[in-house]
Amino acid sequence: MMKMLLRLIALLSAVLLVSSAPPTCYSRVLSLSKEITESFRDLQTSKAVDPCVEALPRLYLDIHNYCVLAKLRDFVAYPRCEKVLQVSALKEKARSLYTIMISYCRRDLVFLTDDCNALENPVLFPAAPSIIQS
Repeated sequence: MMKMLLRLIALLSAVLLVSSAPPTCYSRVLSLSKEITESFRDLQTSKAVDPCVEALPRLYLDIHNYCVLAKLRDFVAYPRCEKVLQVSALKEKARSLYTIMISYCRRDLVFLTDDCNALENPVLFPAAPSIIQS
């Protein structure tokens, strides 16, 4: 009985330890880039937003593409829409992601491509690909 109780305590301790582990640099960059991409998509589809939003540079982020750094710089430096709160918040997130990528995570990230066109015309895959059976 005592051994079973100790095993249960050890198992619960391990679960708590794993769930409380801090995020890695890569996981933080990945989650922030997804959050920014989704926020931009929501902003573009919102009907109650200033017309200047339609003129914003396209913002699809792939953190494995070296061109994402230039894309973030261009978006943050875009001179219009300063008075739209959602755009200002999005620019702050983009600035944070850029800072994290070039300073904190500089050595941890690996860029697999430098295809800038892929960020302009992304190939979006379906959420659940179909399985081809022979």
